[in-house]
Amino acid sequence: MRGGLQAVMQTSPLTARMVSWVSMLIIGIPQFDTQDDQGNGDGVSPIPEWSIPQTADPPALSEADLDPKTWNVFSRLYGIFQRAKRAPLPLLRLHALTCFVVHRLLTPTEPPSALSDCVRCAMVLYMLILQGPIYYPHAAIMHKTTAQLVTLFQDRARLRASSPLELWLVAIGLVASHGTPFNKVLQEEARVHSTFLGLHSWNDTSVLIKSVLWLEAPQTEMVFQSHWDMALGHDCPLVTFGSVQSAPFNDGQEASIDFQTETGCR
Repeated sequence: MRGGLQAVMQTSPLTARMVSWVSMLIIGIPQFDTQDDQGNGDGVSPIPEWSIPQTADPPALSEADLDPKTWNVFSRLYGIFQRAKRAPLPLLRLHALTCFVVHRLLTPTEPPSALSDCVRCAMVLYMLILQGPIYYPHAAIMHKTTAQLVTLFQDRARLRASSPLELWLVAIGLVASHGTPFNKVLQEEARVHSTFLGLHSWNDTSVLIKSVLWLEAPQTEMVFQSHWDMALGHDCPLVTFGSVQSAPFNDGQEASIDFQTETGCR
């Protein structure tokens, strides 16, 4: 691309994000680097909130638990999502954040620990879920990343204990695996952890899940709640994402995300 991605960004930020996003979805791997945390260099740029100093550490994980790159993204997202409780992220800003995070995390740069890789995959999936499908279907990347997450779950099954972090990983996997063979595996994980912790529904579980890494988005939470409660055997409608949206032009955080209700949750 002549002049680099930043040259296009200066002329048309939306076009630059569309080019980087769609090319990644079509090829299956990022075609552009990311800028550093302060927005220096050529590549996909962070949103302004990315460089705001963190005021509180995430309670579910510490810097010692993850590799540096994964921890950096996790802790910064935690701070952004906490601040979004006071000033919600517009959809365009959420799209820019998703584009940056997925480009930075989709391909690990070094062999990470099993826990780091689980969290990396879950953050990629969560950002895709929050944004919804835009411009072009992201099902292929969702499927590949979900497969990685499930494999990591199975590889480290004997080392895990039920905790808010495990619930968060399972909840993201449940939604991301909708319509795939992996969904049964994640449903069983949800039942096992819920039984161990004495949890009976999403209402019981959501406080623990939200303590890990969570952006308040009521419509998106409906998707999580329906998948979780269905896994636990509740009679409820299953809420899923609808068709691909052409562009995130509206100001409302969820205004351009289409949702569908299925009748299969019985």
